[in-house]
Amino acid sequence: MSAAPSGSPAVDSARALVADLAAQGVHDVVLAPGSRSAPLAYALAEAAAAGRVRLHVRVDERSAAFLALGLSRGSALPGAVADGPPEVADAPNAPAPVAVVTTSGTAVANLHPAVLEASHAGLPLVVLTADRPHELRGTGASQTTDQVGIFGTAVRYAVDVPAPDGRDGEVRDLLATARRALAAARGLRDRRPGPVQLDLAYRDPLHPMDGPEPEAAPEPSPGVEVVPPAPGPGADPALPGDAARTLVVAGDGAGRDARRLAEARGWPLLAEPTSGACGGARAVAAYRSVLGADGIAADVEHVVVLGRPTLSRPVQRLLARPDVTVTVVAPGGGPWPDPARHAARVVERLAERWFVPADPSDGGTFAARWRAASRAAAAQVDAATRDQAAGADLSTGPHAALAVARAVVAATGPSDVLVVGASNPVRDVDLVVGLHVAEDAAPPPQILANRGLAGIDGTVATATGVALSAARRGLRTRALVGDLTFLHDVGGLLRGPDEDPVDLQIVVANDDGGSIFATLEHGLLAQDGPTAAATFERVFGTPHGADLGALCAGYGVAHRRVEDVDALRAALAEPPAGVSVVEVRVPRTDRLAESRGLATRVAEAVRAAID
Repeated sequence: MSAAPSGSPAVDSARALVADLAAQGVHDVVLAPGSRSAPLAYALAEAAAAGRVRLHVRVDERSAAFLALGLSRGSALPGAVADGPPEVADAPNAPAPVAVVTTSGTAVANLHPAVLEASHAGLPLVVLTADRPHELRGTGASQTTDQVGIFGTAVRYAVDVPAPDGRDGEVRDLLATARRALAAARGLRDRRPGPVQLDLAYRDPLHPMDGPEPEAAPEPSPGVEVVPPAPGPGADPALPGDAARTLVVAGDGAGRDARRLAEARGWPLLAEPTSGACGGARAVAAYRSVLGADGIAADVEHVVVLGRPTLSRPVQRLLARPDVTVTVVAPGGGPWPDPARHAARVVERLAERWFVPADPSDGGTFAARWRAASRAAAAQVDAATRDQAAGADLSTGPHAALAVARAVVAATGPSDVLVVGASNPVRDVDLVVGLHVAEDAAPPPQILANRGLAGIDGTVATATGVALSAARRGLRTRALVGDLTFLHDVGGLLRGPDEDPVDLQIVVANDDGGSIFATLEHGLLAQDGPTAAATFERVFGTPHGADLGALCAGYGVAHRRVEDVDALRAALAEPPAGVSVVEVRVPRTDRLAESRGLATRVAEAVRAAID
């Protein structure tokens, strides 16, 4: 009997697929947690609770794929009988098909070694890779790359499945495709069993819906003017019609021009921490929460985008507004970042006249309101990360992860380098780095992160490489990561005795799982009762209970666990030589309430400041 419609075509499609795979003999499924794969996670949790599949959860996609491969290989052992004692047989069984599920981006690439092994070993691995819908591909949307055909000739069958939208017959078409894939995995036609890939595009909502459908997103603009490079020093698009009502959005890799532009024209600056444009009098503190205040952005008419913004849903909603004209500055000949498909103009660079200081009287009221909003937001973040958390036990204190991020940023000087992990750490840094916006504050450190696909994999090794290069330039390096990011690449700590020494302090905010999901819609659904909470913990929260100190000892890396902000500051002030780890236990259970509470306080303070 089919389940009642969930209100989400993505979830309904995932439920049908999981049910059919189980009916066709796929009884083991390995899941690596992620956001785009959430429809499959919900469907698998339901199927596992009903006893239709055996679900295995692993936080590392590479390990998840090899676990699936091992399950398939083990199923072929002679005498393997489900729910019975081993028996001796003359011949092995045929390997059972086993599925592995990942989210989009680098998560998919991490499956490749196991896919290659399965191909050469003839094992029926069913690779289910979640993907962005087709309209987001090639637009600079976060965690979006070309996953179609990523495994090349290693797979027996690969298909790009469009995002479901509830049309008649789409489930029938999906199941027909899945059965073709499963036949190819088993080698039923060519006697060549092996891995297959279903690349499954999913469109929001990615979770079961209760109540009315969410508000529709604005329609993308009908066209975009792509301005060819000028032969002179820069492209020369016209300045906005009302230069007084313009914002500058600086995404990853924007560079100094974003700050230079904002300060020359007097425009508010919304700068991500890895933009290279943070700080200065025009930077807006806690801009993600500021955008949530009623009225602050209502009169914005134009936005200039530099770099690739990936951190903020409020910024993406701003860039999708039909009444806002968007100019994207995109050097080079590749695709320009525009997930909303709303950009009016794309230029390779800005002419120097854009950087000529504007008349101070232009936009005085507009700019003053944003400066007042920034000061109000900074005061709220300051209170949350200093007055409430500084003296508390960080394992239980409020806003502990934010307090950790603030201490790390403050201890890392402007001539130092800070490598930040994906998920919550980079967003925490995004909030607290805004405390440097006061004109008399010290500049923030140079902040780097793997934002190309925003994956958590390889961050320890990346930070090690940055530290080696930075040391040659006389710079010190520190990293701030979450526990899953650290565990995903703990092997990056391994270094042979003949390798170049490296000085790198790694701060791990350990909340025993994936707290980023608690701040998304999945965290709200987890509050619907014990069953929902247990589902969240299993397929999104993914607690692990790992002993980081013991892991570090095994790698010969110094480890120190600190309990409060004062102890953290002391550890940050005197990092030992070589690679070292500072572990800070922080709570995860209240992350959603705390983040929403702070956002509400910021919005209220902003409204009071601009009224």
